[in-house]
Amino acid sequence: MCGIVGAIAQRPVAAILLEGLRRLEYRGYDSAGIAVLAAPGMLDRVRTLGKVARLSEEVANHPLPGTLGIAHTRWATHGEPATHNAHPHICRDRCALVHNGIIENHEILRREQLATGHRFTSETDTEVVVHAIYDQLTMGLTLIDAVRQTTARLHGAYALGVIDTHDPAHLVAARQGSPLVIGVGFGEHFIASDVFALLPVTSRFIFLEEGDIAELTRDTVRIWNRDGLLVERPVKTSSVSADAAERGEYRHFMLKEIFEQPQAIADTLQGRLAGHRVLPEIFGNQAADLFSRIQSVTIVACGTSFHAALVARYWLEAIAGLPCQVEVASEYRYRAHVVPQHGLFVTLSQSGETADTLAALRLAKASGYDTTLAICNVPESSLVRESDLVFLTHAGPEIGVASTKAFITQLVALLLLTAVLGRCNRLDESGEMNLVALLRALPGKIEEVLTLDGRIAALAEQFVDKHHTLFLGRGEEYPIAMEGALKLKEISYIHAEAYPAGELKHGPLALIDESMPVVVVAPNNALLEKLKSNLEEVRARGGQLFVFADFHVSIEESDGITVIRLPETDDLLDPMVFTIPLQLLAYHVAVLKGTDVDQPRNLAKSVTVE
Repeated sequence: MCGIVGAIAQRPVAAILLEGLRRLEYRGYDSAGIAVLAAPGMLDRVRTLGKVARLSEEVANHPLPGTLGIAHTRWATHGEPATHNAHPHICRDRCALVHNGIIENHEILRREQLATGHRFTSETDTEVVVHAIYDQLTMGLTLIDAVRQTTARLHGAYALGVIDTHDPAHLVAARQGSPLVIGVGFGEHFIASDVFALLPVTSRFIFLEEGDIAELTRDTVRIWNRDGLLVERPVKTSSVSADAAERGEYRHFMLKEIFEQPQAIADTLQGRLAGHRVLPEIFGNQAADLFSRIQSVTIVACGTSFHAALVARYWLEAIAGLPCQVEVASEYRYRAHVVPQHGLFVTLSQSGETADTLAALRLAKASGYDTTLAICNVPESSLVRESDLVFLTHAGPEIGVASTKAFITQLVALLLLTAVLGRCNRLDESGEMNLVALLRALPGKIEEVLTLDGRIAALAEQFVDKHHTLFLGRGEEYPIAMEGALKLKEISYIHAEAYPAGELKHGPLALIDESMPVVVVAPNNALLEKLKSNLEEVRARGGQLFVFADFHVSIEESDGITVIRLPETDDLLDPMVFTIPLQLLAYHVAVLKGTDVDQPRNLAKSVTVE
């Protein structure tokens, strides 16, 4: 979603702010802007539609000297993508503000402010915040107190960065429901939506908690909690390198991240296996005791993470013998539900800041689940901090909006969870030994699949002129088909949907003709013969089949059937192995269509608002 960067330093900050915005581009945005206190009592602002590169060009033509400033990339919610809606917003040349989140009571505040003479220059919900802060400043309050009084009236989610021309020694930040970090320097301090924005200038960070308000000077950081008490928040050193968010030799981040998956899997397994066993302590010191009482599992997630959860449902019920319910987070939080006895509540998120997933976690904690577990890729995230137990996937920074390595490491994490829970139920020692052996072999298996890249790139040419694609799978591969369809629609803008292959005759067959490719996930498992019958139904109606098949599957190429053979694998690894070619197919189709692969239109990497 929106990206925030701010800096107060002893050196000019415009270049720092622009580099921070560039590093936040992966979050998704439609416009960008920067405001700097260029001289005593004077704000200078530049805003543009489009990429940060365009903003940088404007700043090059319109230099912004100054040692205090804020910057922003906007993902439109209230108000169309337009320059006048871009942040920072300024009130009467006095104070400037950047905002991530949604102010739910903005209409009430807007009516009040119009009645007192404020003039609005945008359609955003954000502008009411900067006007409210201005009103408090004109009453004689300090900037920190003006922000405190203003946020007390706000309903919704926000991360704020605020500066005041009358107070060049302070930068004020606040968070409620949207992430915000403070970068700690020497004679300078920074704020940003996440650590990646600030890695070129610092590796030391303070993670603001819900309701925190912070006052930054060049030499100090002071933080007040939601109760107005001055508090100390720990300074943490990030292990992420400054070049982790660079593409290197790859054309796009997505391709780089697809090829990083063997290493991401190996990193996620590192230290989690002991001999032939999965260590329960990898989920937390008390995990073994807590898991011994669990009788059911509920998993809540959004988007790609939801598909990983659907795969896990098959594993947990078949291997661990536990009933498993999987929910879309945005639906779970708004419906009545029954909390099962001795239930484990699992949340999945790459960022750990997904608004709906966080809200579902908070609801679950209040509802009486035995314990909560977060599976996440960002150790400092809200989801991690608020969960009882935590498993960190070690996928590393994922910049491409279309998730790849975060998804596959979530699957690995869920299989490890299945093993630990299964040990308390129906998984015996030999079964666990087999599971561990397969996991150890998985990085090498993925390396083999990646050698198909050239073949899949050539195959992608047959999809470029198509408008619709159907994906089919059965059993654990149905969610993988769903993930393949999501990837294709996300980055190539081809309409795609997935069905369980057995459901063809219940509607989708009506769509089949020679202009709709049908992509099939065909592992060599117990459902293969039924799947082959489903394929014959497609062939009989002139459909063009593209079958990703296990090495031993007896499906031969013929007119209307293209077969891409994958290395021999095991049923347990099939979801991970068959994910890779579908990612590559989506990527190469998008490249051929000339879309913005890493930042597809209308989408954001981290969905921090509803």
